[in-house]
Amino acid sequence: MEDQAQALREMMVGRGAAERPGPGVLGQSAIDQPAERAKKTRIIAVASGKGGVGKTNVSVNLAIAYAKMGKRVIVMDADLGLANVNVMLNMIPKYNLYHVIRKQRTMREIILDTEYGIQIVAGASGFSKIANLSEEERQSFISELYTLSQADIVIIDTAAGVSNNVLGFVAAADDAIIVTTPEPTAITDAYGIIKIIATEIDNLNIGLKLVVNRVHSVTEGRRVAERIISISGQFLNLKVEYLGCIYDDPIVPASVLKQKPFIVQDPKSKAAISVAHLVTRIEKTQFADDKGIGRFIKKLFGKD
Repeated sequence: MEDQAQALREMMVGRGAAERPGPGVLGQSAIDQPAERAKKTRIIAVASGKGGVGKTNVSVNLAIAYAKMGKRVIVMDADLGLANVNVMLNMIPKYNLYHVIRKQRTMREIILDTEYGIQIVAGASGFSKIANLSEEERQSFISELYTLSQADIVIIDTAAGVSNNVLGFVAAADDAIIVTTPEPTAITDAYGIIKIIATEIDNLNIGLKLVVNRVHSVTEGRRVAERIISISGQFLNLKVEYLGCIYDDPIVPASVLKQKPFIVQDPKSKAAISVAHLVTRIEKTQFADDKGIGRFIKKLFGKD
C-alpha cells in the first residue's frame, strides 16, 4: 500500500513540478485565471471495483439523461488503456486524448458531437500513466483541459479497477459514483475500491456515491447498498451515499449490441427510467460554487 500511496502522491503533486510552474505553456497564474469562468462545471467520475458491472453504460446513459434536461454534457473516456465510450456509441474517432497529450491535436479538435445531444472525448488507448508526462506535456494538457469548461457537466468514465490514474481522477472530481452489482464478487470489489479511496487519498473531499446496477427489485438494490455503506462506515469511518439502482433490463444488452444507448432506444424502459432518477438524485445534492474545471485540474495535478 505504501508504494501505491507514494505513486499517487507523486502523480498528484507532479514530483514537485507544481512548485515551479516556470515559463511553460501554462504557469500558476494561468491555472488560476480560468477557474472563475469554469467553476460551475460539475465533474462526475464514474468508477468500479471490477470490470463488467456496466460502468461505461452508466456513464453514457447518465450523460444523455442530463442532456435531456438541457445540460451541456461532455463524456471523457479516461480509460487510458482500453477506451470504449466511442464503441458504445458506434463511433470511430480519428483522434483521442493521446494526440492531445502528445500535442498533436488540441482538445477542441478531438471533442466529438454525437447524435444524442452529448459530446465525447475519446480515451487514449495504449497510453498508461498521466504521471509519466513530462512537465511540458503536463502543462499543455492542463491548458487543454480547460476547454471542457464549456460544459455544464463533465462525466469521466474511468478505467475499471484501481490504478493511480483512477484514483487521481476520483480525487479531483466533485462527485464519484461507484458502480456495482448484486454479485458477491462485485460487492467485494466495490468495497475494495472504496477502501483504497479512503486510505490512499489524503483530505478526501468529494461526494462518494453508490449505484447498484442490474437489480431485480428496489429492495435488492437497497440491501446491497446498505451492506456496503454499513461496512464502509464501520471500518473506514467513511460516508457513502446510496444514489439508487438500475434494473436488470433486457433492453441493456440489446442496446449494447446495437451500439445505441438504452435511454434512447427505449426511454420508457425500466433501465432508462432508473438512470433518469439517478440524475434527479444527483441534482438535489448541494453543489458548491468553488467546484468545476479549475478545481478539478488543481486537484488532479497537485495545484491545490
